[in-house]
Amino acid sequence: MLYFETVYTPTLVSFPMSTLPTRADQLAAFDRLLTIMDELRAQCPWDKKQTTESLRHLTIEETFELSDAILEGNSEEIKKELGDLLLHLVFYAKIGSEQGTYDITSVIHALCEKLIRRHPHIYGDTVAADEEAVKQNWEKIKLQEKGNLSVLGGVPKSLPALIKAMRIQEKARGVGFDWEKPEQVWEKVEEEMQEFHAEFNAASEKEMDRQKAMGEFGDLLFSLINYARFIDINPEEALERTNLKFISRFQYLERAAKAAGKNLSEMSLAEMDVYWEEAKKSTKY
Repeated sequence: MLYFETVYTPTLVSFPMSTLPTRADQLAAFDRLLTIMDELRAQCPWDKKQTTESLRHLTIEETFELSDAILEGNSEEIKKELGDLLLHLVFYAKIGSEQGTYDITSVIHALCEKLIRRHPHIYGDTVAADEEAVKQNWEKIKLQEKGNLSVLGGVPKSLPALIKAMRIQEKARGVGFDWEKPEQVWEKVEEEMQEFHAEFNAASEKEMDRQKAMGEFGDLLFSLINYARFIDINPEEALERTNLKFISRFQYLERAAKAAGKNLSEMSLAEMDVYWEEAKKSTKY
């Protein structure tokens, strides 16, 4: 904090919720950020040392921290995490400008041009009657721009598997490869459930083919994600809600057991289940 005070001391302006900053205020704030980035890159030993490669894992971390803040519904934390992520974007652009490959101006102009190209219903003569039509136009234009040989070529390889499955299905839908009715998808879920159970019946003593069972389980998950999409449920959000619910209830169990002078590892499942039932009535989720 002392460092900032010695090199840059503009007046901080806070806007009440009823007063929105003007475009001039927004541009001034962005200019202030760019100025600070220039100063840090020139004077701070840590900032001078960073590369796009060294920032990559930190950017991923910041993205997940923003995701946490959104899930918590904490506006103040969302604001802070958005700032952290914006800093990373400006940092990458600064490094690019030093290397002569890109800068913040070319980054922003490229984004603006892309947004205009991919919204022909706003900036052209294309008609898009609803959200689905907009999404389909976006995917078609994106495919033309990137010159992908496959509709699925734009799905990042490093995406988490659940989110990747969602994007794969959405992109296939964009070219018309999709089920027609939700009940058809549910039939597929039931079919995959039966096939998985046939390969992996926990009550059976028959030796399991793990690779085949894993394949069937993957098919089951993929079909469940597909069904969730059809009934407008985001499976990532749904699973995270269940994760939070389990954490909340399990931590209640831990606190209750500790208050009773008990050690979880020494309790029976029946004893723990008593607290679990209490947790279901007492916790947030």
